[in-house]
Parts: sequence; structure tokens; C-alpha cells
Amino acid sequence: MKQVKIQIPSLVENIRVVESFIDNSKDTFHIEDDIYGNIMVAVTEAVNNAIRHGNKFDKDKNVYLSLFVEQDKVKFEIEDEGSGFDYTNLIDPTAPENLENPGGRGIFLIRHLADEVEFHKDGRNVQLTFLLPAPSESESAINGAETNSH
Repeated sequence: MKQVKIQIPSLVENIRVVESFIDNSKDTFHIEDDIYGNIMVAVTEAVNNAIRHGNKFDKDKNVYLSLFVEQDKVKFEIEDEGSGFDYTNLIDPTAPENLENPGGRGIFLIRHLADEVEFHKDGRNVQLTFLLPAPSESESAINGAETNSH
């Protein structure tokens, strides 16, 4: 398993650092475009939550971002230095009474974009797993399509 870690002070402008980290990871680990978009949105949202809600914009507190790459999946781990939150009791942003609320959609969005979402350390640590398509499947599908068309 390959692993890369960065730490950033809790400033919103550091989201750019996270975007660069994801871009570099895409190139280094050959992450396909179809899941790259999901990764970009989910991970930057999780880091934004860590900066905003976890560390409360305290630039003296850091957000830790780790990437673990395996053959069939990539896992991003985001951890803040805040007090955590009750991730088991979140409002449903799709409920009619919540549709007009300006916030409250981040974790909902993250759960829909990542294949697995796990919270640890009272919500201060979130792990987002994205499954990678097996290379042999896509290659055999392409080769199979070529043979069938003749």
C-alpha cells in the first residue's frame, strides 16, 4: 500500500493545496477521470468541514490529510483538531423543512460520492474510500467489443 500525507493550517484558502494534492495523486496513481470528480468534491468538502466546523477557522489548528492507495481502492483520511460532532444524528437535507437551509448538505454529498464513509474519533476523523475499476475488466470489455464487431 502506498501512502501520502500532508498537513495544512485551518485557512479556507488552503483548499487550493488540497486540490493540488488530489491533482498530483490523480497523476501519480493513475486515478481515472470518472472517479476523480467524485474524489475532488468529496475530499475538498470534508477538508472544508474540518477547517470550518472542526477547527473553527483556528489557523493554529491543523487539518491532516492522508491518502492510502491499494490496487482496488483509494482511501482519503481527513482529521481535524476540533472537539468532534455527532455524525449519527444529522439532519436530512432532502427533508422538505430543510430544503431552504443554506448548509447541511456536505456530509450528505460526501456519502453519495464516496463508496464508503467512516467516522472515527468522535467525528474528528473521516475516511472516504473510492473503489477503483479493475483494469482487467475494462481492458477485456474493450478487447471483447473489438472481437465481437468483426
